[in-house]
Amino acid sequence: MMGKDVEEVSASLVREYLSRKGLKKTIACMDEELPRSNSSINNRSDLRRILHLEGLYKKNKAEEHPLKSMLEMIVKDRMSEGGKTKGRRHGDNQTTSSSSIDTTGDFKREEDCMENLLCDSPRLSESSVSQVNVPSQTSSEKLRKSFAVQPESERSMHCLLSSQDSLLTVSKEGFPSEKKVVDTDSQKNRSGRIRRGIMAGPIASSSQESNRRRPAQKAPTSAIATLEDCREAANWTNGVNTTNSTSIPSAPLEESSMFSNLHTGIIDRSRHERTSDVKHRLKNSAPSPKLDELHVLEMVLDDIENEESLCDVSRTSMPEISLDKTPMDQMTATALKEIIFGSSMACFTEEWKQQNLTFSDTPGLKYGIVQKKGGPCGVLAAVQACVLQKLLFEDSSNDSLDERLEVSNVLRTKCLSRALADILWRAGNMKSATVTINTGRSLFTPIGRYKSDGILEMITYVTVETLDDLALVLEQHVRQFESGPFGCILLTVSAILSRTIAIIQSDMDVPTSTLIGAHGYCTQELVNLLLCGQAVSNVFDDEMKLDSGNGNFTLLKGIKARCNIGLLSLFEHYNICKVGSHLKTPKFPVWVVCSESHFSVLFCPSEDLATDHCKEEEFDLYYYDGLANQQEPIRLTVYPHSAAGAAQTDSADSDLIPPLDLCIRTKWRNAVVSWNNTDPIL
Repeated sequence: MMGKDVEEVSASLVREYLSRKGLKKTIACMDEELPRSNSSINNRSDLRRILHLEGLYKKNKAEEHPLKSMLEMIVKDRMSEGGKTKGRRHGDNQTTSSSSIDTTGDFKREEDCMENLLCDSPRLSESSVSQVNVPSQTSSEKLRKSFAVQPESERSMHCLLSSQDSLLTVSKEGFPSEKKVVDTDSQKNRSGRIRRGIMAGPIASSSQESNRRRPAQKAPTSAIATLEDCREAANWTNGVNTTNSTSIPSAPLEESSMFSNLHTGIIDRSRHERTSDVKHRLKNSAPSPKLDELHVLEMVLDDIENEESLCDVSRTSMPEISLDKTPMDQMTATALKEIIFGSSMACFTEEWKQQNLTFSDTPGLKYGIVQKKGGPCGVLAAVQACVLQKLLFEDSSNDSLDERLEVSNVLRTKCLSRALADILWRAGNMKSATVTINTGRSLFTPIGRYKSDGILEMITYVTVETLDDLALVLEQHVRQFESGPFGCILLTVSAILSRTIAIIQSDMDVPTSTLIGAHGYCTQELVNLLLCGQAVSNVFDDEMKLDSGNGNFTLLKGIKARCNIGLLSLFEHYNICKVGSHLKTPKFPVWVVCSESHFSVLFCPSEDLATDHCKEEEFDLYYYDGLANQQEPIRLTVYPHSAAGAAQTDSADSDLIPPLDLCIRTKWRNAVVSWNNTDPIL
């Protein structure tokens, strides 16, 4: 748990730095690779309190030129501490040799700090430096000239070289003693960070890969030589005959090899020097520079040429797609709130904020999406039905039903991504679709009559014109819907923007209708938008005209075509509505069930049920309710034509009949339902 907290605080500290520096694109890329969670810290005051930086923050404000970010404050403070340690050690060496022993721990601590810096640097490969020997003076000068260090870039080169040099302990004669650096855990952690996209920039393992990802720069201010120069220098260094030297074995040229070869040609320097002083300094070896002598501006950690390169790291395994992201603005957010709630002052409830599309881990129910609290059940049931369509009838195999429903984590996430693509593509009238992405930071400052809820203000959205592009975008961002915060809200807003607010208003019988009603419940318009792509207000087929007198008619809009997923409603049993055949007999035997203000799902594993409208034999239906905390599958056996069913429907004890049975009988009128030794849900 502590490790997770450290990771969250560290990520928040980096985001605060990027925000203060105005690196918006970099933040967006980081949020894609490492989405914010409920435990992320978005308040600077909270971050200062957790890191105990109140005193340092006040001290920084009193400075003539205060630093902007907390990360800079921490770095400056640590550098200052390093300077004090050096001064104390220097004074002690002038008095007694015994006092110098007391500072050994501080010296070791600085060396460890530099080692960690180098281990974490994306410029280094995973090979460790074991033994490096200093060649002759002539070799040093020759190597320095071969790299043609320009005056403008000498300071950056010095930082890189001196950082590498700090791995060595220099003896009185100026030759480094052996010091083997083995930090397996650090290297493993670094590899993990690269996989998660935290560390900027790829790591080249060959000259071909390096040239592909980072073309060699020919500008005179470049501080890094081309790999061809490094290879030539490496071959030259390996051929040098020096006293007490150990030859470096030939290997594929990695970036750490480049630094090792650089070190073999240049002796440590104590402070920054101009190019004219380099030769003189090389003749007189000096102690290696300490951490306090490095300047922040000279710490070249990467050579990424533009911020967009950060995004490419996560896309190496899938085709790249050029996307134009539109940040949310207050006008769009206001229109969204009015169509969702009916007022720009309304906000999403906690039930909606906490709900994403997380799957169950219960054996036999791993296909099921878990609902945490009441409210967004209409959205969850619609998505659940579409996931089952993908799982049972489009990704089906010859496995038994139990094996198909005991789905793997990878397959269920794939089905979720494809189900979301179907929902949004239908909403976009099969022509385009919009996907919303949570950036984790506010994109506009609300003014006027608008109440912020910390969700819509953080959204950016992408519109695509083909189904393939939509599938790619959702594959890249499906974790935001499945496990990130606000997953259910992101889907709802994506469907609205895909359909557009104006068309949704024209779909409704009354343009002022909303998609979320009282108590945070989904309205029929929202459920219909997700099931059939249109936010119509009714469930009957086509349209219905009502004579309102004086030659005027009121047009009521229903479902225009047969849907992939069906719907059964308890309200039809009570003659409050009429579900048409477009929903009652869908293309796939999966139904969203509306029963007592709650939505759940019924499905049949046999696709024949969808084509046999007058089925005579009994069949099985499976029931799933994400809010019911099911511990095992619920299998119902339906006997479609039974005299007992007709008698039971007409009996005075109909109040004891499970509501789900009544919903089933709206399609199979005289059916008898057996719960197969499972307690009926009343």
